Amino acid sequence: MISDAPENAEVYFVQPSDGATVEGTFDVVFGLRNMGVAPAGVDKEGTGHHHLLIDTEVPSDLSKPLPATDQIKHFGGGQTETEITLQPGEHTLQLLIGNYAHVPHSQPVVSEQITVTVE
Repeated sequence: MISDAPENAEVYFVQPSDGATVEGTFDVVFGLRNMGVAPAGVDKEGTGHHHLLIDTEVPSDLSKPLPATDQIKHFGGGQTETEITLQPGEHTLQLLIGNYAHVPHSQPVVSEQITVTVE
C-alpha cells in the first residue's frame, strides 16, 4: 500500500505564513510542487492528497493509513484549500501528503511545521 513520491516533491503552505496572527476562522491554502493531486481511492503514480496536522506531530508509524481525527484532517477529495476554526492561542500546522489509501509515501512528503496565533 506504500507508494513512491517523486524525489523532488515538496508540500508547503501558501497561506497562512509562519508566525501569522489570524482570526478564529481562517483560510488555509496548500501548495504542492513536482507532484500531482489526486483524490483518495485514485491510485495514480506521482500523486497524493493533503492531510492537515493541527497541534500534533507527524505520526511515528507512516506505514499505516493516517487516522481521521480532529488533529489530522483529510482532504481526500483532492482539495487544495480549506477554512478552519481554532480556539484563541498559539497553534501548529503541518501538511502531509498521503497516497490513494491515506498512507504517506515511502519518502514522506511533509511540510515544515508552522505556528499561527489565533486572536
